[in-house]
Amino acid sequence: MQQSMTGYGREERTSKNLLIKTEIKALNSKFLDFSPRLPKELSAREADIRNLITDQLKRGKVMLNIDLELADETSLNVHVDEVRFKAYFEKFSSLTEAVNSHSSDLVKLALQAPDVIKQEEIDPEALPWNEIKGCLQSAIDQCIVFRKQEGETLEKKLSDYIKNIRDGLKSVEENDASRTENIRTRLQKNLDEIKERVQVDQNRFEQELIFYMERLDISEEKVRLKQHLDYFDEVLTKEDCAGKKLGFIAQEIGREINTIGSKANHAEIQRTVVMMKDELEKIKEQNLNIV
Repeated sequence: MQQSMTGYGREERTSKNLLIKTEIKALNSKFLDFSPRLPKELSAREADIRNLITDQLKRGKVMLNIDLELADETSLNVHVDEVRFKAYFEKFSSLTEAVNSHSSDLVKLALQAPDVIKQEEIDPEALPWNEIKGCLQSAIDQCIVFRKQEGETLEKKLSDYIKNIRDGLKSVEENDASRTENIRTRLQKNLDEIKERVQVDQNRFEQELIFYMERLDISEEKVRLKQHLDYFDEVLTKEDCAGKKLGFIAQEIGREINTIGSKANHAEIQRTVVMMKDELEKIKEQNLNIV
């Protein structure tokens, strides 16, 4: 099954008075572009987190955000450095007196001064890593489910586009036999008209005719195009995360369609070629979303 590069996953868990919030957003990108936003307490685990992501989300722009909060804020220990508070308060008081000013906000200013109030910080060594890892894995799983659901829709669209090209190939095959015969008949008619005026070497003419018909022959292109269409369907339905391979096959399909169009010299076949090119552009556009 194919996966879209668009995905989303979110998970919250509580462990040892710690609220763990994990959110993953994934968008289209040619390669894997991982952008983590982690609390400083998880800096030492960034490599482990990166490996978890890159092993499972193969392509796309992946944005990860992990937040760690104390679940029970009433148990939060807040320490006021009274020495610093007093020093700031006295300094602010002396400044207001020096300029003959009065302020009722000196206490507030002193409390807001650097390092006066210190909150309890989360100890990195005491972090429940297994719970954090499990929370992250759950968000990854949700993102993958999202990608698979989107991928199923993309797979159906691609299959329909390939079917339309296959129908176009059948139309080309139906018109090709009459096209070849019409060319041969037209050339013979022109030759008969020339024979009435000049002498023509029949053997040389037949050689030139064969050469000309070979240049207009699209038999090999039709065979190769069918093979590429079959291979595209096979990869689409049997391989996972095959966006790059499908892109390469689409290039080969385009090459054969273009060659048929340049050789055809037939109005109906030319119209069919235009239709097939249009379907191929839809394939290329949708394939940009596949992992």
